[in-house]
Amino acid sequence: MGEYSIREDDLTGPAIAALLRLHLDEMHQWSPPESVHAMPIERLRASDVTFYSVWDGETLAACGAIKQLDPHHGEIKSMRAHPAYRGKGAGKAVLDHLIAVARARGYGRVSLETGGTDEFLPARTLYAANGFTPCDPFGDYRPDPFSFFMTREL
Repeated sequence: MGEYSIREDDLTGPAIAALLRLHLDEMHQWSPPESVHAMPIERLRASDVTFYSVWDGETLAACGAIKQLDPHHGEIKSMRAHPAYRGKGAGKAVLDHLIAVARARGYGRVSLETGGTDEFLPARTLYAANGFTPCDPFGDYRPDPFSFFMTREL
């Protein structure tokens, strides 16, 4: 594993489509449909979302997006490391990048929703290790026993 390269992604490549399909499939495996807040690829192409892919040479390692909630608050979406890259720094690379994008945009806060079950413990651990703390639902979210909300001031 060398240095990762991170680039804004137009979501047209087959590798990113496959990783997002895996992401959505797992979300539906671990949470009831009404508790799955992962965005489909079409929604990730909307103007309020900027999507990034993380590459190890020509191999897709991870992805993530940032959605503008308002001029001072961003939401991290679709954070996902490819299974072959779990525990190898790809998720942290995209998280660091998304935080840098949020700072550059002048956001004072970034928040996220992740799963509340054991399958999501690695994600919650990564976020906590990077300064995110539990918070109440934000934006359009409502309390949900399958959701876990976190935020970080910048």
